[in-house]
Amino acid sequence: MIVPKTMKTYCPTCNNYSEHKVKVTTSKIKPGRKLTKGSRRHARKLKGVHGKVKGKAKVKKQGIRNRIMLECLTCKKKHERVISGRMKKKAELAK
Repeated sequence: MIVPKTMKTYCPTCNNYSEHKVKVTTSKIKPGRKLTKGSRRHARKLKGVHGKVKGKAKVKKQGIRNRIMLECLTCKKKHERVISGRMKKKAELAK
């Protein structure tokens, strides 16, 4: 998917349509924090402190989403936009 380097689109901070500079970013699901109460309890149970523990549930794989970072050229604020739900082709800037 080819994305232009600049595009005229809506800016929520300026509250009007203006030119935006485009940067391509992708996002993956990040792992959870290790020191939260639930993950510490789960680790303790896996170690054998308590009885049986439920294993990890089988989760449907989520695809990486194609995102673009838009920077408004008038107010210099940035906001993100998802351009396709599940990635088939990675977005790239036009030459």
